[in-house]
Amino acid sequence: MEKPFIDFVMGPDSYRNILQVLNGVHSEQRESSPKIFLNEYESKETYADVCPVRVRGVNAWVAVMRGCNNYCTYCIVPYVRGRERSRSAQNVIEEIRRLVDEGFVEVTLLGQNVNSYWDGEHDFADLLAMVAKVEGIERVRFATSHPKDLSEKLVRVIAENEKICNHIHLPVQSGSTRILQLMNRHYSREDFLAKVEMIRKYLNPVGLTTDIIVGFPGEEEDDFRQTVELVREVEFDSAFVFKYSPRPGTRAAQFDDMVSAAEKTRRLEEINTLQKEITKSKNRQLIGQRGVILVEGRSKKSETDVMGRLETNKIVVIPNTILPKGKLVEVTIVGADGVTLFGRVNHQN
Repeated sequence: MEKPFIDFVMGPDSYRNILQVLNGVHSEQRESSPKIFLNEYESKETYADVCPVRVRGVNAWVAVMRGCNNYCTYCIVPYVRGRERSRSAQNVIEEIRRLVDEGFVEVTLLGQNVNSYWDGEHDFADLLAMVAKVEGIERVRFATSHPKDLSEKLVRVIAENEKICNHIHLPVQSGSTRILQLMNRHYSREDFLAKVEMIRKYLNPVGLTTDIIVGFPGEEEDDFRQTVELVREVEFDSAFVFKYSPRPGTRAAQFDDMVSAAEKTRRLEEINTLQKEITKSKNRQLIGQRGVILVEGRSKKSETDVMGRLETNKIVVIPNTILPKGKLVEVTIVGADGVTLFGRVNHQN
């Protein structure tokens, strides 16, 4: 690699060695090719002792693991972030206790695939239960789940702990088993539907959201129709739908039988239209029901309105009111407009 203006190349996971590398580079004669610094520590780095600077708020995001072992054919993450490695549960708990001291009342545990968390002693269900016991934390969320690793034990832990929110983001990506195999997703259409049935057996209500890719290489009309029917059958609360675009360095980028841009757009619009109808219908069914929101602050659209979230992750706007951030408030849903619910505070006598 001839790059005369580059002295060295190192990944972010080698940050602990940056002073050593800088001293070494500047003490040596410049070479025509940059030095590559990749050491074995990168495969173990979890940033466990690095505390991010956070702006005061209600929710804090806490990374509990790095990397991914799944190698989905469309995804670059395993190649750029490496294999999975998890922070110790105790280290995670210590950070969350510090967050409580800083005024946070909700945490979201993060990982490319949090369901595969394992610190050598605790799995993700164990970690969730431990976090829920931290005094001062009112709500616990997590993202993102891989369907193949979503266990019944984990769903039971959610059901048994009031502080753990009944919301699971479960990316299906496609409703066609054939396309799922091409994606290297390690589950079938039937497997996914069985996971959904298991979730709804234990959690009621539950917010179930997903990711979908349309126009994956080789996706025929029948494959797409299977995705449409799965969306119709599951009735997700919301879905993030994307047109496939090749990522250099991934296996799928080398696949033949690419779907045309126009066809990708058509499929994207059809799924989005269907999902909007489902979301509106499900939200209207909530009118008249009670729920508890965690107040996050002023609405983005109005300085006189307050917004918060139900445990199912649905946004509720309370018009013309003042409520403190971080407070749990019981409300009655009085209206629905697309993805947004409108509520009225239930005042206690």
